[in-house]
Formats: sequence, structure tokens, C-alpha cells
Amino acid sequence: MTFSYSKKDKLKSKKVIDKLFTEGKSVTAFPLRLVYLQTEFDDGSTLKTGVSVSKRLHKTAVSRNRIKRLMREAYRLNKPAYFNTNATSYAFMILYIGKEKTTFKALDVKMKRLFEKFLNHTSENEKISK
Repeated sequence: MTFSYSKKDKLKSKKVIDKLFTEGKSVTAFPLRLVYLQTEFDDGSTLKTGVSVSKRLHKTAVSRNRIKRLMREAYRLNKPAYFNTNATSYAFMILYIGKEKTTFKALDVKMKRLFEKFLNHTSENEKISK
């Protein structure tokens, strides 16, 4: 897996997003929440990810866009380290739920913690289902 976040890696399907929020599970590492759903994609990709920042908590588009840009960069840099051996395909939505603005360094640390929680949570679920 490379350090890329290309067009095929972005979650854009309204049907998948709706299904993600109705049937998906979540893990939280404040100020980030990861909503995930195991699913199959037509183009053969293993991960599709979207990012979102609440308009209610961050009024200006400038602050929302900055936080989303930082989140996408933190995801892009950490994705190969955590999902290189991932065989199952997932749809992710990463939500920023904090009220305050953030820095890239803080967001990067929280993104790593979020991915570790996700991997622990999914490995526990796989052990239970077997």
C-alpha cells in the first residue's frame, strides 16, 4: 500500500455512506471518531475513506476545510503502516468531533491512536465470531 489518497480511495457513494451510518460501528479517540463498515467495492479497492467536520461546531468554511485537509494528510501518511496487510475491505468515515481547532501534530497522534483502537476492535470481533 502506498502513501496515496487517490480518487478511487475516496468514499463518494451516497448508498454506501447511508449504509455506513445506519449499520456501521464506531471507535473514538477524541477528537476523532471512525465509523466503519465491512463491505465489498466494485473497483476492487480495500479501503474507501471520507472525512467530515461538523458545520455546527466550526462555523466558517475556512476552519472546516483546514481541519479536513489535516485529517486527510494524517490518514494518508498512516494508512500504509496500519492497513498494509488488511485483506478485508472497509468503508471509513472519519469525523472530527472536537470544538477547538487543532494542529497537524496533535491530529497525527490521535489518528494513530484511532487506527490502533480500530485494529484492536476488529481483531476482538474476529476472535468472537470464530
